Amino acid sequence: MAGRPRRTPAPVYDPAYGDRALAEGRDDMLLGRWEGARDLLERTPGDWDRRAHRIRLLADAAAGRRTVDLWQASEPDHPDAAVLRAETEVMRMFAAARAGRSPDAERLGRAARFCHRAAGLAPADPQPWVSLLTLGRLHHGADPGMSAWWKEVLARDPYHREAHHQALRHLSARWHGSYGAALNFAWEAAASAPYGSPLAILPQVARAEHYRHRVATEARPVLGLTHHWSDEHARADLRLALDRWLAHRVPAAQDVADLNHLAHGLVMAGLEDRAGAVFHLLANRATETPWSCTGDPEHLFTRWRDRTATDTRGADG
Repeated sequence: MAGRPRRTPAPVYDPAYGDRALAEGRDDMLLGRWEGARDLLERTPGDWDRRAHRIRLLADAAAGRRTVDLWQASEPDHPDAAVLRAETEVMRMFAAARAGRSPDAERLGRAARFCHRAAGLAPADPQPWVSLLTLGRLHHGADPGMSAWWKEVLARDPYHREAHHQALRHLSARWHGSYGAALNFAWEAAASAPYGSPLAILPQVARAEHYRHRVATEARPVLGLTHHWSDEHARADLRLALDRWLAHRVPAAQDVADLNHLAHGLVMAGLEDRAGAVFHLLANRATETPWSCTGDPEHLFTRWRDRTATDTRGADG
């Protein structure tokens, strides 16, 4: 009808990031069927990035069920069953912690043993070591195994995206480090990663992590965060991500999350003229983080998506 304002489409939130086979496997896991997960993981040998994304989402679904436990009981020596069970045990530890039941040393040790057994059954797979890195955040103080686990990951995949994100969280002020430690780690990883690697966005992830932590823990955090997103370091990091990652990007399993960090960083830094191409690549696929750090996530994503829609020039231009 003439005169009626055009409705703005709501962002699409899809934890599988468009991986339909993963979404189906996750649904099967919730329904108590593990055969779909087995077939799915058998189809991703050597693609450590996609495998990490699939295992993490399957484990998130399995954490509140006994599905993966039944799979491992049925096929106790199946490498994929062991790897998924290990990540599921780690998810269960975090679920308990969020519920106020901090896992004790015995339960953490049990989860670690699942990870080590998976590493033995799948010696080429970095995922069991990534699970251990994740579990390390729940230890009180610096866990002595972190350095060894990190070396094991790098020996298998030196630019493993999920491993770097887990290490960044461990080094953040919210867990066992500081903003400086996390940002230095992110800078080093971004600078040393090859062209086309999504690790170039890690500094922006560190900024979002720190901003969220300060807002959650300080009475008036904004006083010290005026230029958090837009100082010269932030802008330089965003340009590096555009030049080293986006200009050479090969589509990967978790691009939706990384592109959302990049789009958010660009608009918050006042570089919205470079954000249109990033929103174009996203095709209306949103993630809660990092938009939720700075306001209502759906409103912010939609506002900037529409505001930059006319500028879809190449992000490397």
